[in-house]
Amino acid sequence: MGYELIAAVDLGSNSFRLQVGRVVDDQIYPLDGLKEPVRLAAGLTSQKTLDGASQLRALEALRKFNERLRGFAPGAVRAVATNTLRVAKNAPQFLVQAEAALGFPIEVVAGREEARLIYVGVAHTLPDPERQQLVVDIGGGSTEFIIGRSFEPVELESLYMGCVGFTMRYFPDGRVDKRGLKEAELAARTEMQTIVHTFREVGWEAAVGSSGTAKALADLLELNGLSDGDITRDGLEALRSHMLRAGNVNRLPMEGMRADRLPVLPGGFAIMSAVFKEFGLERMAFSEGALRLGVLYDLLGRYHHHDLRDATVVQFVRRYQVESGQAQRVAESARALLAQFGESGHEHDDTDARMLEWAAHLHEIGISVAHSSYHKHSAYILANADMPGFSRMDQGRLARIVLAHRGKLERVQAIDPRSADWVLIFCLRLAVLLHRARDDAPPPPLRVRGDSTGFAVDVPADWLDASPLTAAMLEDEERQWSGIGKHLKVRAVREDGTKRAVR
Repeated sequence: MGYELIAAVDLGSNSFRLQVGRVVDDQIYPLDGLKEPVRLAAGLTSQKTLDGASQLRALEALRKFNERLRGFAPGAVRAVATNTLRVAKNAPQFLVQAEAALGFPIEVVAGREEARLIYVGVAHTLPDPERQQLVVDIGGGSTEFIIGRSFEPVELESLYMGCVGFTMRYFPDGRVDKRGLKEAELAARTEMQTIVHTFREVGWEAAVGSSGTAKALADLLELNGLSDGDITRDGLEALRSHMLRAGNVNRLPMEGMRADRLPVLPGGFAIMSAVFKEFGLERMAFSEGALRLGVLYDLLGRYHHHDLRDATVVQFVRRYQVESGQAQRVAESARALLAQFGESGHEHDDTDARMLEWAAHLHEIGISVAHSSYHKHSAYILANADMPGFSRMDQGRLARIVLAHRGKLERVQAIDPRSADWVLIFCLRLAVLLHRARDDAPPPPLRVRGDSTGFAVDVPADWLDASPLTAAMLEDEERQWSGIGKHLKVRAVREDGTKRAVR
């Protein structure tokens, strides 16, 4: 069942944004929004850790958002974090406090996933989405580049340059001079040279800017008679002259200078100017669609069972030539085992069930690299590949479960003992073990149960007596679980109901 109201939280490197939308006939109508200029990227030290002051600003903003989100169901809110929390070494510790302040989980999304979500948001605001569009989103810590047509991105890239970092590096205290502008633009153009050739080959019919920097520049140029509402090459050159004459952005005598945007204007301007030069642009329209709107539409798609993560899993199965029959057999058995934990009162939510399903379908992708230690290759691919729809945390969780599906459990011993992942790992290991023959023979009717200390499995005695290899593997499983301080008790059940240990 869907929700009438849904919300997206964008923990950007410059600002934190909250967008509440009303869902009407598969369309989202913005209802309410909040913005807090947190300047998270400004708190990133030279050691790539977030300083205390930026963390306090962030937590204060999230507590405000928490008040607005009271009464929202957990599934109606999605919070995503971007570049600064991708690179901050102390992000995991900060996120514990941040989630407590917000009251909802926070996903750190990879750069290309951020680009995809931005395009989804922009595409829903374009007057003619059928045209092939170049979308550029200059954020506080990174800049995303997308070419897309209709609602599908064709090319996605994220570069580690943003208006906060560039302003701090090249325009200290708001000072603007020819040398600083030249160095900033050269640095931005150097970054873009890694992608511009590919993007030019794909091509586009129109260019669109989204988010704060593009909006600030479009407003400045229009309000001061330097353009007709779009960002133009001539308008940027005129603004450059104004900035150089002023010498400092704080003395810029222009209409429409918003106080929250002014401190990061020089860095944003330098990147945008470099974009126009490197991509050969003359004009760029502005779109109100951005990351948070894309997050809302992505959330809406999940309600209607158009979850992009399912499509990504199908694509990976195809790309890595997974034996789909075996993956399906393992998935069905793992799903049936997990269902038994629900029957015994240990409820697992839909996210757990879906994570197990995805892990079952993807556990053998590493065989495409090498059969030896393929589970390690599978886990590496899942942790590091671009997987549209999946957050970095999703990928990390998926990788851990797949890594643990065979071999030594000590590799994942650091997982919290109370984590639901242990049940998923147990179900996947047992399902893989049962289908080692890779044929369509039905697995035996097992009974499973468990708690935080370990698991128990009841196996029909006659089936076990006829399956000495499986019996030996189950004995080895008992040793594996014992080795990490958890028990696994496998018992053979006779027709009269009596039970005996396997060993």
